[in-house]
Amino acid sequence: MVVERERERERERKKLLLINPVNQFRQGLAMDHYALTPPLCLGIIAAYTPADWKIRILDENFFPFRFRTADLVGITAYTPNVYRAYQIAAEYRKHNIPVVMGGIHVSMCTEEALQHADCVVVGEAEGIWPRVIADFEAGRLQKVYYGSRDELADQRIPRHDLYDPRYVWRSVQTSRGCPMDCDFCSVTSFNGGKFRFRPIPQILDELEAFHGDGRNIFFVDDNIGGITKAHQERAMEFFQGIIDRKLKFPWFSQTSLDIADNDEVLKLAAASGCKLLLVGIETETPESLGSMNKRINLKKGAENYRKIIRKFHKHGIAVFGTFIFAAETDKPENILARADFINRLNVDAIQTSILTPYPGTKLRARLEEQGRVTSKDYPADWQYYNWEDIVFRHPYIESQELALLMDQAWKKIYNPSRLKGRCFQTLMNTRSPKAALWSYLCSNQYRKVMFEQPIHICG
Repeated sequence: MVVERERERERERKKLLLINPVNQFRQGLAMDHYALTPPLCLGIIAAYTPADWKIRILDENFFPFRFRTADLVGITAYTPNVYRAYQIAAEYRKHNIPVVMGGIHVSMCTEEALQHADCVVVGEAEGIWPRVIADFEAGRLQKVYYGSRDELADQRIPRHDLYDPRYVWRSVQTSRGCPMDCDFCSVTSFNGGKFRFRPIPQILDELEAFHGDGRNIFFVDDNIGGITKAHQERAMEFFQGIIDRKLKFPWFSQTSLDIADNDEVLKLAAASGCKLLLVGIETETPESLGSMNKRINLKKGAENYRKIIRKFHKHGIAVFGTFIFAAETDKPENILARADFINRLNVDAIQTSILTPYPGTKLRARLEEQGRVTSKDYPADWQYYNWEDIVFRHPYIESQELALLMDQAWKKIYNPSRLKGRCFQTLMNTRSPKAALWSYLCSNQYRKVMFEQPIHICG
């Protein structure tokens, strides 16, 4: 009888299905499990869902979508995968199952999202999520809910137990927001223009909960080192906390060039397990850096990039450099010149992108005002907003010419022999086999993305 009652209670529990969709046009990184990181936002939402709900994450990183019944469906979406998100939402709405959508894209394009979902959460969702659930249970689910940028002092630990066990990375967040306000980036629009930090003891407790499971850590912060002396002191306190608690993991995160100004930050980062840091280098010309509002890079000067990167290498940390092509000031000759610059630079891993005007960015607002956004067939055209396709009209380079130049540039940069040579150089520079391996895998993954299929030109 007791077992039967437990089964009955289990059947009566409401079911929440959280879905992580994958862009079907360029699956790219989703085809390589080593490149995948868990959808942290869904784990956070699960942590704020009442305990009497049964929760499951449907993750297209590992399983193609198949309809599964639920009482309520939550779908996260950023711009490249939102078209897929809308397709999945339509399947549930056909069965009269309510769909709630959230994430950066639907926060910037709320009216569009409301055509495909029953409810949209705008902004950071966890603060408002308990109300969404309560309203749903009471039969009064609203069309739009607005999250607020709360301080992170009491943030609940995400439900890591719900992620697919095949992930080789753990996603952990220590801060939100970014004051850099780069022209092409929507982080400031979504998370705000100042850093908000989680208390260090809470982060260490989260790390301790799965220490020893053999996985790597991706600290998903936009800039783990920050931009002020106080930010760097906080980063050092965090790294020292990892060391003191004996929680050392191999880890990766994102930062800006100026972290190299403080040798002690890099020393403690390395001692706590850092093997690779993503740094937005973007371009080598002052004109393009200025057009992107990359103030730190402009101040440092491209002529000093090699010296700055050597500071990372000194501590056994590899540099994952990101670069943007087709900046608004670029001329045709800049495309191949940038490829040559990248090949000469002592960066360890390489991500290259074509400038893309994402919703919520200053770049998009300007290009829309000038009538230079060439993608018009929404929502289908959102799948081409993946940094590898052409969705706007460049002022100095015709789209067909840009596509040809980018193909040549990628062949120069991602030549397999060159990548292997760069891997060996990273090993010599950092004296870290793991840093060299991670760097090679990152570059090789992006090589696959670039040549997965021809560049799509919208318009």
